[in-house]
Amino acid sequence: MRSVVRQVATEADMEALGAQLAAGIGRVRLVYLHGPLGAGKTTLVRGMLRGLGYAGAVKSPTFTLVEPYAFDGTMFYHIDLYRMEDPRELEFIGLRDYLARPGVCVVEWAERARDLLPAPDIDVMIAAANTGRRVQLVGHTEHGAALIGGLA
Repeated sequence: MRSVVRQVATEADMEALGAQLAAGIGRVRLVYLHGPLGAGKTTLVRGMLRGLGYAGAVKSPTFTLVEPYAFDGTMFYHIDLYRMEDPRELEFIGLRDYLARPGVCVVEWAERARDLLPAPDIDVMIAAANTGRRVQLVGHTEHGAALIGGLA
């Protein structure tokens, strides 16, 4: 396990951090994002997608639950479980299917279904700080720890 803490002052800084994550994504498949509403989770995802070369619109999946992005032969699934009231609802959105497909899955509010989800490669915790946000990144797997180590 490896952990890194970053201070992020602006929205542009959060996007830049996302792009840095994307640059080393390699074999990382599963990333969980934690933080209150408005913390910058979707901004981080937008930065990841930009870092992977996606130029289209990036929106929060709060109401759609899943936003899939396909580009350059890569699939990227942005999943938001905020509105999930019962973990069994995950079956209705086909979450297991998304997790079984090749590509990257980034899940917001994973704690709402933690017992039903596999362990992530990386956990990202975003919290308010005096000036901006405090972002802690924890790599749990070999690939996740290597990516986090590259950010240190």
